[in-house]
Order: sequence, then C-alpha cells, then structure tokens
Amino acid sequence: MCGIMFCEGRIDYELFSQSFNKIAHRGPDESRIIIDDYGSFGFHRLAIMDVSENGMQPFETSNLRLMCNGEIYNELSLKAEFAQYPYIGHSDCEVLLPLYEAYGKDMGSYLDAEFAFVLVDKVKGITLAGRDPIGIRPLFYGVLKDSHKMAFASEAKALLDLCDDIKPFPCGYIYYDGAFIQYHDITAVYDTPLKDIKVIQSKINTGLVEAVKKRMMSDVPIGYLLSGGLDSSLVCAIAAQYTKGPITTFAIGMAKDAIDLKYAKQVADYIGSTHHEVLISMQDVLDAIKDVVYHCESYDITTIRASLGMYLLTKYIKEKTSIKVVLSGEISDELFGYKYTDYAPSASAFQTESEKRLSELYMYDVLRADRCIAAWSLEARVPFGDLDFVKDVMSIDPSLKMNTNGVGKYLLRSSFLNSGLLPESILFREKAAFSDAVGHSMVDELKAMAEKLYTKQDLILAQAKYPHCPPFTKEALWYRDMFEAFYPSQSHWISAFWMPNASWAGCQVDDPSARVLQNYGQSGK
Repeated sequence: MCGIMFCEGRIDYELFSQSFNKIAHRGPDESRIIIDDYGSFGFHRLAIMDVSENGMQPFETSNLRLMCNGEIYNELSLKAEFAQYPYIGHSDCEVLLPLYEAYGKDMGSYLDAEFAFVLVDKVKGITLAGRDPIGIRPLFYGVLKDSHKMAFASEAKALLDLCDDIKPFPCGYIYYDGAFIQYHDITAVYDTPLKDIKVIQSKINTGLVEAVKKRMMSDVPIGYLLSGGLDSSLVCAIAAQYTKGPITTFAIGMAKDAIDLKYAKQVADYIGSTHHEVLISMQDVLDAIKDVVYHCESYDITTIRASLGMYLLTKYIKEKTSIKVVLSGEISDELFGYKYTDYAPSASAFQTESEKRLSELYMYDVLRADRCIAAWSLEARVPFGDLDFVKDVMSIDPSLKMNTNGVGKYLLRSSFLNSGLLPESILFREKAAFSDAVGHSMVDELKAMAEKLYTKQDLILAQAKYPHCPPFTKEALWYRDMFEAFYPSQSHWISAFWMPNASWAGCQVDDPSARVLQNYGQSGK
C-alpha cells in the first residue's frame, strides 16, 4: 500500500507538498517529491517487495518515469517475457516499464494485478494512468484549477486544494494522452455459461486456492483478518495449508455481545493459527467515527458501519505487531450472493444484480478495506478479487448460484466440502453482516446516538440541503454532516447508498443491514 500523487506540469513545491502529505499514512517508510519539466511527482512508500532502496519509486529510465501502488501477481511471467530488461531490483512494479515499452496504451490487458499507476513518457510528452478492473487500489483524478491540466492521487483528499472537480478513476481503464480507454470489463463472462457442477466446484476450489497463494508473496510479515464467517475462514484455512508454521489471525468484537469472536476462535483453533482477539467498547467506536469518515471519504451507512470494526482492528495490528500486509474476505458476496439476493425474482435478475454490485465495489467494500487498512499504513489484499476467479464465477449459470435449497453460497461451500480445510459447522454457517457480527449493540447504539443528535425536522431539512443522496435516516444525516465538514460538495464520489434492491419483493427496507430482512433467521447467532 503506497500513496501516489501526480500533476501535469510544475506545481509550487509548498502547495504540492501540503496536499501530498494528506496521504502520508499510505506510505510511512520513505517519501519522495520530484518537480521538473516532466511534471510533479509524489510517492509515499510502504515497503513490501524489495524493501531496499532499489524498490523506491518513481522508477525511471531515460524515456519513462513510473509510480505504482500495487501488486503485480504475474510479475514472474512478465519478467521472463522481458528478461533482457535491466531491472534495478526485484520490485514487482518495475516490470510495468518494459510492459509499456512493448504494448503502450494496451499494457493493462497483460496485467494480473491490483494496481493504480501513473507513467510519463518523457520522449512523447504523454501521461498514462491506469487502475485495476475492480478498483482494489484507489485512484482519483481532477483538472488543476490554474493550468487546467490533469492531476491524479491515491485518495481524493490530496486533490482538494488543487482541483475543482474530483472524480474516482474508472476501474479497468487506462488514461492515455487525454482519453480514457477501457481495457477490461470485470462483468464480462464466457460465451458459454458454466453448468457442470463438478467442473464448477473444481474451478472454484482451484481458483480460490491459487488466488490466496498468489497474495502470500511478501518480503514482510503477513496477517489475516478472520471473522469466523465463510469467506475469511476459507482464506485463512487455505493460507494455513501453504505456510510453514502458524499463520497470524485477527478478530474483533464488541466487549459485551460480539457474535463473530467465538466462530473465529473455532476456526483459529482448527487451523492452528496464532490468534488475536480484539475487544472494543462503544466509546472506542464513537471516538473513531470522524476518523473513519475522513479516511474512507464516504458517508454511506453500510460502509461507515463496517469500517468501524475494520479500522479499529487494523489499528491494533499496527500498534501491537510488525505485520504490514493483511488478507481479507471481501468480494465473495458480490459473486455468490448476499442474504437479500435470496429474493432475486429470476436467474437473470440475480446475474444483473451481481454485475451491478461488482462494478460498484470501488465505492463500497473494497474502498472500505483499502482505506481502513491504509489508514494504519498496512496493505490489503483480497483473494476473492482475483481476475481469473471472478471471471469463472461470473460465468457460472446464475440459476446455479441462486439460493434454492435454503443455503446461501452453496456452490462456494460445497466446493470445499470434504477438503478438510474447515469444519462443516463453519463451512455451512449462515452469513452475518460484518457490522452486525462485531456486535448488534454497535449498530443499535449508533442509531440511538443519531436519535439524540437530530430531530425529525433536521432530517426533513436535510433533503433540500443534500439533494444528491439525501439522508433518509438520522444516522445517515450524522455521517453526511461529518463528510461535508471534511469534503464539502463532493458527495458525487459515491453514486448512491448501498441498499438491497428495493424493486424485489422482500427488500423494501429502510436500513441496509441484513438483520432487517425476513430471511435473516439464525444468521449471526
């Protein structure tokens, strides 16, 4: 996890530095600013691969200058293809230089990676920038107020004083010489849907195992977030199989009514991990809210609720351990279904919803994972976001992913049945939303606090005050007011509140939590 910032042209050093330092948390190991005729470059380094000076950026040749926040998982195959290139170290990101020289603006199609980068072709005078197809690595862009040239940064806060209109960089696109070019559509599927159950289960099993193994490359210690739910438990169990000695796992919960902690402990005991339990109080949560809104650059209810636990958990990891990389279980829901997709009226509706959620991840779950973890100078990796794995799962006949037997995510669960990875009690445990599973009291008390802070009239007036994504609950208004204090008139960074699909029967709810759905059942108990 690093922080990059680039502006076309020369920017006043003090102004650039002040803006650049707003994202210093992303890379505390080393920082560098270069301002010259090729532009204004800022790089905050979190040293993960090649921790020597050879891994420091920008990388530079006589023709190119590159900054990248990312992990290139097909680094070795690319370096074999460009074996004659004179690499200065063994950083995975350095391979982007010969990749550009070979493929130019088409380079994105050759990457198996999570990344955001800016590259300047010094000879052609061209700026090129890119972002991975899911948006796991953040990137924003804007037009500079004075020169009207382009600017890019890992987080929007770095561009606030420099640009009038700041937008998320589109996922799966390359910016090249003034134009955005799509190189990968994450919702694309095979021409022929996958229908054979055994083939599907094999692809899911093999694909997820390979996705986890890829993300275990690191020159620094790795940790694993473990909620005790299906997704994080699978990631941890797979990692434990391919690690010498015990892996290190972390779980968090409210001191008085944590739901996940007991299940996380069961998984940790089963896989033999070195396990840490983090207990938090409501005061811890309340003390963290403003920081969470600031770091997440969001006012979405679900995002803020879920971020609170993750933010406090990674705070513990930063303060108590030497770990710098953490793996987590995000993106499984978008692929295999949520509690509310049990109400999908048809297979095609399920698929359309999955495509929608996948294309919006950069505003919600992967935003949360990146910002909460980067806030404490750690790097997040998400195996369920592996590009090959995503394409395989999205290509499954959606009728097979629908919950027709009362067990959500059945294909995922059954793909690891009899593998010995996890006990069946965990493999077939009903899903609980993370923000609720940290403890139902947390969400309940957040709502109660909002009730104390705002009146009904406040909420009515907020509809006119905030016409884009108007708050529909007092809790939403609370988060929006905090967001606007940090980022006035920037609500367009998210397009809508994350909510179940209200057009489906059973999903007309006034809260994003799965707990309000009729099918929540034994989830989280």
